[in-house]
Amino acid sequence: MVAADEYQRRVDGVREPDPTLGKNLPPRPPPAVEPVPPAPAPLTPAQPVKPPRRQRVVLADPRQGTTTLRARVELEEQTSWGELLIKDLVKAQLRTGLLLALLVVGVLGSLPVLFFFLPGFATASVIGVPVPWLLLGVVPFPLLFGAGLWYNRLAERHERDFVDMIES
Repeated sequence: MVAADEYQRRVDGVREPDPTLGKNLPPRPPPAVEPVPPAPAPLTPAQPVKPPRRQRVVLADPRQGTTTLRARVELEEQTSWGELLIKDLVKAQLRTGLLLALLVVGVLGSLPVLFFFLPGFATASVIGVPVPWLLLGVVPFPLLFGAGLWYNRLAERHERDFVDMIES
């Protein structure tokens, strides 16, 4: 006859190893017998049956408007309205780029005109270095760097506005 402890360690006819094998542990106490819960009392006509309380299950965020979904679908399917939205974004970024390019060309292009109309300014020097060399060799780099940073910030603002318009 197989002992109860050994019977519990068998799975599909294969005996599993004892996890306490090789360890000096005290023997396990026999399993406790759980008491059987008493049967529920029969319902009497005085006790009405209460249905369980209803719970509302929300599968999607109700605050999200249908325009968000519509705009995303229009963009993904590349419809005429979606193309119009993209064209507006591209136009805004192109306008920003052209205006900044015009500003840079205006500043750098005005230097030779300044030297032509003010010959004394063209011959001046600072610390032994001629002013035209400083203005044409040093000033364009910080100017171009600043214009690039400014354009980057404006382009990101246009993109943020575009995303906000789509999601709202």
